[in-house]
Order: sequence, then structure tokens, then C-alpha cells
Amino acid sequence: MGSNNPDSSPDSPPDSSSPLITLTNPTPSELPKIFTLSHPKWGPALTLQDYLDREAYLTTVPLSKNGGITHWLLTLSSPPSPSGERPILASCESIKKRAFYTTPSGSVREGVAHGIASVFTDPEYRGRGYASRMMSDLGQRLKTWQDGGEDRPVVFSVLYSDIGKGFYAKHGWAPFRSSHISWTPSSAAESPRGKGVKTIGYHELAELCAVDERLLKERLAGLAKEDGGKKRHVALAPELDQLLWHLMREDFMTKHIFGRTPEVRGAVAGEKGRRVWAVWTRGYYGGLGKTEGNTLHVLRVVVEDEENTAEEELVEGFKAIVGIARAEADEWRSHDVQMWNPTGLVRGLVEKIGVEYEFVERDKESIASLMWYGEEEGEEVDWVANEKYAWC
Repeated sequence: MGSNNPDSSPDSPPDSSSPLITLTNPTPSELPKIFTLSHPKWGPALTLQDYLDREAYLTTVPLSKNGGITHWLLTLSSPPSPSGERPILASCESIKKRAFYTTPSGSVREGVAHGIASVFTDPEYRGRGYASRMMSDLGQRLKTWQDGGEDRPVVFSVLYSDIGKGFYAKHGWAPFRSSHISWTPSSAAESPRGKGVKTIGYHELAELCAVDERLLKERLAGLAKEDGGKKRHVALAPELDQLLWHLMREDFMTKHIFGRTPEVRGAVAGEKGRRVWAVWTRGYYGGLGKTEGNTLHVLRVVVEDEENTAEEELVEGFKAIVGIARAEADEWRSHDVQMWNPTGLVRGLVEKIGVEYEFVERDKESIASLMWYGEEEGEEVDWVANEKYAWC
């Protein structure tokens, strides 16, 4: 989910700077109250009960299970009444993720990153600075949260702002490139599959993710070598658990909306060693009644061997993959297909396949933002593979 509302109206507890206010973790009984508040914003495609069930389910899937997800609550340090009920001034969650980063020596190391999501302020409490207080406190707390020591330090946190660039930048999350390619859906008959193209299901993902991680580390090392270690090149690991978080979330949504789950999770073209592939997920905010809120998101695009694969081969394979994605979008009631922040190579393929598309530079919604926790302030950070798979 995106990161929503800064501060915006009425009366309530103390001022946001009060020492009586604290950032803590909600109790099991407080979580349903938090989710009930956010349901109109993020769960309109589901009934309230289904939305509550989904949020509980998402604590059990890979990436977020076993403490991978942390729920955060800004509230009073002492309950204001004998009932012991604390006000929900603001709330959010963070998910622990594997991350790669380059050092000044040019080596690639692994660290911890946190993805922040579901930033929310109860309308009753907006305009009091509570979201600002929560984010200020959270940015500092995450520097050491679930730290793995010298071998796996916390190196950065990310979020995706749905309120533009200013609010979160003010609190330390610098905005990064936020653009996407958009295609309209088309029927399977209008988008023939092409030769040598296979669909991707759950069983193919483990091998593809392992290859992707290796290639991404090599890319980071190459970038560090090019600039002599002047920049910190960082990326979230495109690991299997990261993709499964998206796909299992998708399964819950499609099962409740359509009564079934998809079989096609992406497509791959070419021979092993020279493949191009894409993995996607379907997101529903409009449900069946309002397709404008539904998107088939391409999570990740990988070209296995750019140097030794003929351009015609890549173009043909990519065109077939896009065709399958558009047909899936049509079948599953999606308004469009989106692919975030394509590389120069992929942007070139988009232009060569002859399929009409729109290029969008986002300036308000889903603004990719990163807070760097490196040793030196002001280090220049290059976010590599800033694609939809990193979103949460």
C-alpha cells in the first residue's frame, strides 16, 4: 500500500511534540481497529471483514511472517481512561527486506532495508502534526530496527508516497525516479503468444529469482567500478519471498473478487542464458465495479544476457511477453498494464515492439522515496532496479 495523508483537521489529545505521545507497537486488539480505519482508503474492493482477514493473512506469508512485518502506532504513553483504550493517532507498518549496496571500495554487500507502508492518520486527528511526529520517530527507529550487525546492517528504508514529494522528503525520504509505461488491455486473440514464449507460474519463480539476484549483484559491481566507488548503488533483493508476498496478496484478492486465482504470473522468452522475462501481479482497488482502480503491475523485467542476445530476438520475445500481459489484464478486469521505471534497454524494446503505449512521469502517487542510513551523510545514492517488486 502507498503512504497516505500528512496532517490535515479537528480536536484531540496533546500537541504532536508532547512527551506524552509515543511510537510503539499496537496490541492484537488494536490492529483490527487500525485496519477498520484504513479500509475505505485501501480496501474498497473487499468487504470490511475480508479486508481484516487479508491483513491478518499477510502477516503469515513469506517476507512478512515470523516478525518480518512490524506494525507501528503513534499513541499516548499512558491510556487516557480507566478502560485502557489508547487513541490511534497515526499508524503504519514496516517490512524487513534483504538489500544490496556497494561500498567505497566497490564491493557489493548485503544489508537490511525496511519498506514502509500504510501510513495513515484517523480523519478525527488530522491537522495536529501526528503523521509528522510518527515519521520523524520512525525514521530514526528503523536505523537499528532488526539490525543484523556488521554482517547485515540496516542500510536504508523506502516508502511510496501518494501525497507528492514534499511531505516525506521533509522527514528524510528523498524522492527518486517515479515513472511508468502503460499499455491498454487487449484480448488474447489480438495478442498472439509467439514462438518460444512460455508462461510463468509459481514453480518457475525460484530459478528465475536466483538468476536475477546474481545478475543484479553483477550490475551493482559494474556500476561501482564505473564511478570508482563514488556513489552508493543500492537495490532491494528481487528474491523469491519478495515476489511471493505480491503473488499471495494477489491470490487473496482474486479469490474473493473472482472466486478463483490466476495461473499466469508472467512470461519468459528465449533459450536459457539468453532469456528475457517479466513477472507481474494484479492489484485491485476498484473491484469489479470500477476497473479504473485495477492494474496489472509488471513487478520485474529481466534481460539475462544483453550483450550476447540478438536485438531481433529480444524485441520478438518482449513483444510476445507484453501481448500475454495485455491479454491477462483483459481477462482479469484490469484497467491497464503498468511497468515501473524501465531501464534504457527496456525502454528501447518498448519503442521497437510496435505496441502503442503511454509514458507517465508520476509527481503525486507512488513516489519512490528512500532514506539512506549510510555512515556518511550526503552520500550520493543510486537506487538500482527501482521497479514495482520493491513496493509494499
